[in-house]
Amino acid sequence: MRIELPYGRSRIVWDAPDSVRVLSSNIGNLKGSGTGEAIVRRAMRSPIGSPRLSELAKGKRTCAVIISDHTRPVPSRDILPPILEELRAGNPAIDITLLVATGCHRATTRAELTDKLGEELAASLRIVVHDCRKNNVRIGELPSGAPLSIDAVAAETELLIAEGFIEPHFFAGFSGGRKSVLPGICEATTVLGNHCSRFIDSPFARTGTLDGNPIQTDMTAAARLARLAYIVNVVIDEEKRTVAAFAGDFDAAHRAGCEFLRPFCMVAPHAAELVITTNGGAPLDQNLYQCVKSMTAAEAAAKEGGVIILCAECADGIGGESFYAALSGCQSAEALYDGILETPQEKTAPDQWQSQILARVLKRHPVILVTRKELERTVRNMKMQYAPSLPEAVEIGRAMTRNDAEITVIPNGVSVIVSP
Repeated sequence: MRIELPYGRSRIVWDAPDSVRVLSSNIGNLKGSGTGEAIVRRAMRSPIGSPRLSELAKGKRTCAVIISDHTRPVPSRDILPPILEELRAGNPAIDITLLVATGCHRATTRAELTDKLGEELAASLRIVVHDCRKNNVRIGELPSGAPLSIDAVAAETELLIAEGFIEPHFFAGFSGGRKSVLPGICEATTVLGNHCSRFIDSPFARTGTLDGNPIQTDMTAAARLARLAYIVNVVIDEEKRTVAAFAGDFDAAHRAGCEFLRPFCMVAPHAAELVITTNGGAPLDQNLYQCVKSMTAAEAAAKEGGVIILCAECADGIGGESFYAALSGCQSAEALYDGILETPQEKTAPDQWQSQILARVLKRHPVILVTRKELERTVRNMKMQYAPSLPEAVEIGRAMTRNDAEITVIPNGVSVIVSP
């Protein structure tokens, strides 16, 4: 059986034993009608739970459009032209700013913005890259008790809207919608409070779960307090092309998109001793920090003590100094996990949530990372094993279990919801 696994901007091709089971989403069956821009335009003509954007723009002097950063494969070239057209149809004089939702990530570079938006848009629009440590304004308090501070551009605009895309998310349930505000344009203190150890430990803070999820509850409240008036969220296929779009009220349109996508992502687990996965290739596998997402899919499909093999290029390295320090500096994954659980909300540290989830995985499963040779020492320091190729990783995994170990492959771990 020949299996292709996304890896950076290329693929790993593996001639797998015929006994291997493959858990793939049905996203490959998603077919769009027309171009991505045409799909977006149709959605915007019939917004869900909201007037048309052109109506919302009337009488507004300013509009801030929250756009995703370099870590998300949002097809902004499909979404932004129809948004700009409708805004200006409703109010030709409206002053538009693009606000890049970096959350607590590093700043998006000018080159990355040009790659994302294209030369014309990148050069013709005012663009502000959010900084979670400065130029933020407190506007309220979240249900959890955490303070809500957002980018001053968003706080001061008369019309706040957002683009985004919807995919399963490993602790917020799904990406998109309210996540453009929290964590997208929030101050670090707000993000840390929302991502506290108690919330991350909730059994409802899992892939595909919105209702009862305390992280989602805070995020929705943040979007309401920020007066997020309208969203355009898309669903993309495995080639990152727009196949569906949902526009309108940030909650109603987002939920409609989630329910549309859900059946395409659901897979039934086949518990195995070896589970192989990826983070979907670039840009999602650009650093190890992002790759914790796909590890949770493998976690849900592995037998107790089973080995997880992750293939990820990590072209941008680890993705967080505190994330690396937590894993490399701890005595064991168990000790790290227990220590994080004892951390109160107001003491949440940067990247603590990612360290907590990876520690949770490592408590139960050895992880082998197939990645670039220069990351070997770093990987080992973070309590994982390194392998230069997938066949060698499989041999290491078999030595840790048994030679005829059952193998499950999840070609794209961020595209599935593993559910009994």
